[in-house]
Amino acid sequence: MIDVTALGWDPDTVGELDHRLLKAPSVKLRGAHAGTAGDVVYCIDLRLRLPNADAYLSDTEAHSIEHFLLEGFQRRLPEHFIGVGVMGCQTGFYLTLLNEGRRRVIEDVLWRVFDDMLTATAVPYARIDQCGRWRNHDLALAQSVAREVLDCRAQWGEIA
Repeated sequence: MIDVTALGWDPDTVGELDHRLLKAPSVKLRGAHAGTAGDVVYCIDLRLRLPNADAYLSDTEAHSIEHFLLEGFQRRLPEHFIGVGVMGCQTGFYLTLLNEGRRRVIEDVLWRVFDDMLTATAVPYARIDQCGRWRNHDLALAQSVAREVLDCRAQWGEIA
């Protein structure tokens, strides 16, 4: 069994929660799954907007932020990062990590990625040879969301 408390997570917030109670921005452990060889896959819920509050991320914001998360986690946690997925409701992202579930480490990388966004001069992987919808990016919109998220860093642990 995985001791989520030792990793810095509140066990009462792990898993699926009533979306009417979720706060944003927040970072929570959605799940931790141990494999037969001892590896653990962690799914992190990075909630940037309140669910069902008509304040979802635009398609362009989500797309550009996804690229920043992809580049940032690949660079900062290359041996642990598996992938990033946009939530269909456009309120955040799912981060998938292998053998790295410590809240402090994950939040530190998130902080660095969003901080890097503020000084970026371009959205990563946004060229026609790197992206299937390369014209659908906006650096300024992504930076605006990054500022909002960073301004609320002290509240990232307030899940519901």
